[in-house]
Amino acid sequence: MSDLARIAQQYDAGDPLAGRRALFVLDDGVYLDGNSLGALPRSVPGRVEDVVRRQWGALKIRSWDESGWWTAPERIGDRIAPLVGAAAGQIVVGDSTSVNVFKALVGAVRLADDARDEILVDATTFPTDGYIADSAARLTGRTLRPVRPAEVPAALSGRTAAVLLNHVDYRTGRLHDLPSLTAAVHAAGAIAVWDLCHSAGALPVGLDEHGVDLAVGCTYKYLNGGPGSPAYLYVRGELQDRFDSPLPGWNSHAEPFGMREAYEPAAGALRGRVGTPDILSMLALEAALEVWDGVSIDEVRTKSLALTDFFLECVRAYVPEGRVESLTPVRHEERGSQVALRCSPDAGDVMKRLIERGVVGDFRRPDVLRFGFTPLYVGFADVERAARVLAEELR
Repeated sequence: MSDLARIAQQYDAGDPLAGRRALFVLDDGVYLDGNSLGALPRSVPGRVEDVVRRQWGALKIRSWDESGWWTAPERIGDRIAPLVGAAAGQIVVGDSTSVNVFKALVGAVRLADDARDEILVDATTFPTDGYIADSAARLTGRTLRPVRPAEVPAALSGRTAAVLLNHVDYRTGRLHDLPSLTAAVHAAGAIAVWDLCHSAGALPVGLDEHGVDLAVGCTYKYLNGGPGSPAYLYVRGELQDRFDSPLPGWNSHAEPFGMREAYEPAAGALRGRVGTPDILSMLALEAALEVWDGVSIDEVRTKSLALTDFFLECVRAYVPEGRVESLTPVRHEERGSQVALRCSPDAGDVMKRLIERGVVGDFRRPDVLRFGFTPLYVGFADVERAARVLAEELR
């Protein structure tokens, strides 16, 4: 056994979150792709069976009241709220991340002064956010201006209506400075919109503490909600009475069963709802969130940084010099919960071979190996094994 393998055993023995691993369905491999799709919590299959057989099969329409289907979007939103630093009553669950980005960004422009004619968007963003930002700009008559997050303070002006930023860069794992960037956006009189897909469930966000206006996020990565599980929309409490969703639906009406001709939005975050909730996947998500009971997000962050530090240490020790280059920042305050390694020219083939050997990460074109570290079920022995197998494949 190598020295690093022994160190991994020591770290695992002292890990306060080690017991959480038993709450997930995992095999003997090393799963480092939770930043794309989280592992299955053991509580989910039984809950889904109950929803299908009893709630839908036996109770049928009665389940909207008797099984709490109708209140699921806000109830589950309140379960997510502590994980992103929000008080209850500000998050509603439903629709996809893309749809919620559209709601948030158009809603942000509508909150801004009419004279503000520019939207700033993260130039390094996940493509869909950029596509939707472009559409939102065209629909609202604004000009879209892509800028890198570090350039945002200098790019802000009296013309800026809203700014859409990613908390963590999906390619590199770089963590952007949400507190200072939000403060800069506010100082310029604009609205701050954050995409939390790669940070929620991996590190503290502090939406309320830092005065974020609007935020969106998915639930199938670090929140383990399952493939295509519904996303969420955060609307800061002080803005809720002015938030004008571009997608008004009967589910967000003040009287949803009144079937009124004219639209009147519901009070609070509920106005972020649109149509009938996707109950099967939503209640699977609710069951998945039980793995967070009694878990501190600060404790998760501590382990996340320790895992990524240890992985980088093992890569330096095992991988032939010059074979890979880390794109992920070394400084903790600039790092999410993943490590991206540039590996030219054969990154795609390398990842295929890793997966064949039970080490599952993912490949991003043209030359990036991405490894996500989910603290609830990834251990230090997993980290050492992944780096060792990577080194063997690169030799």
